[in-house]
Amino acid sequence: MATSFYPPQRILMGPGPSDISPRVLAALARPTIGHLDPLFIQLMDEIKALLQYAFQTSNELTLPVSAPGSAGMEACFVNLVSPGDTVVVCSNGVFGGRMKENVERCGATAVMVEDAWGEPVSVDKAAAALAAHPEASVLAFVHAETSTGVASDAAALCALAREHGALSIVDTVTSLGGIEVKVDDWGADAVYSGSQKCLSCVPGISPVTFSPRAVDHIQQRKHKVQSWFLDMQLVMGYWGGAAKRAYHHTAPVNNLYALHESLVMLEEEGLENAFARHLRNHRALVAGLEAMGLSMAVEAPHRLPQLNAVTIPEGVDDAAVRSALLEEFSLEIGAGLGALAGKTWRIGLMGYASNARNVGTCITALEAVLGRQGAPIKLGAGLPAARALLAD
Repeated sequence: MATSFYPPQRILMGPGPSDISPRVLAALARPTIGHLDPLFIQLMDEIKALLQYAFQTSNELTLPVSAPGSAGMEACFVNLVSPGDTVVVCSNGVFGGRMKENVERCGATAVMVEDAWGEPVSVDKAAAALAAHPEASVLAFVHAETSTGVASDAAALCALAREHGALSIVDTVTSLGGIEVKVDDWGADAVYSGSQKCLSCVPGISPVTFSPRAVDHIQQRKHKVQSWFLDMQLVMGYWGGAAKRAYHHTAPVNNLYALHESLVMLEEEGLENAFARHLRNHRALVAGLEAMGLSMAVEAPHRLPQLNAVTIPEGVDDAAVRSALLEEFSLEIGAGLGALAGKTWRIGLMGYASNARNVGTCITALEAVLGRQGAPIKLGAGLPAARALLAD
């Protein structure tokens, strides 16, 4: 006979999900009301305004898709890309490759701009691709590549798209709430994110925002949007600003309570303070890891403070280290993906998990496990180096 499931208390320092505040978890347990209840409609309006703050946009079409970040990605592509279109896709990790999959499933042609994993998207290469393909209607790229811990220049890439008369699709799944995302200042057209990274909400919701230019494009489509569920013209009947909402789907009511609470917490802290906190803890973690003798896999100017890619020392058993961290310290860090599998660890400092306690715990636990494996590290050097920066 099945029994209730009681998970252990983990420290989530992988690529997501991140640790969740007790305030957000408590919000999940509030009484469920109907998704067309007038009080829930009021909450929807608040969520929209809070998302506009997080995205730094006044876009009217800003809402949480009732599905994870991958659905947010698909929502942007299926609404803006039609059969026969040409889309320039920048790929410097796993998620650029997923963009290509979306383009092809829309019946369009993907022109790939490839950069090495661990490097940012080359603005020059993207410019060359757009110049070579003046018919391209969209430029798509990942702002914060989760698979590598690399940030790309979103402002320059969005400006490039506009210069060539193309729309921009931007992945901010790992960046929203952790580093600067300025949708209106960038001139970005379709931007999607996820609830479980720097927003520190439960997984399963994807905030999206579409510019007026993107909305015009959607309204002038000659083909139906390939997905009924993700068709923004239908979804806006439910998430629009009018008092009367048209039924589209049953929204995940309690998950949206949680998203609302996480966004309230972000607003209370303030975006600039949140960014500064992520950067401060990142610098302390890097100082501790480097003092220990480990090295970072990404050059300093392009590192994501919320997702730290660490080079695995020669001879160290990647899986054994991660397993020991989980079993002995209840600490989760992430493995490398694709070309970086077995070569890097991904250590998250996202949202609620970005704090001094987690920095210290991670350094101490890694030192203990690596020391047992006989890795060439300096025992006792990591924690003092991290604490010196946290004390400043």
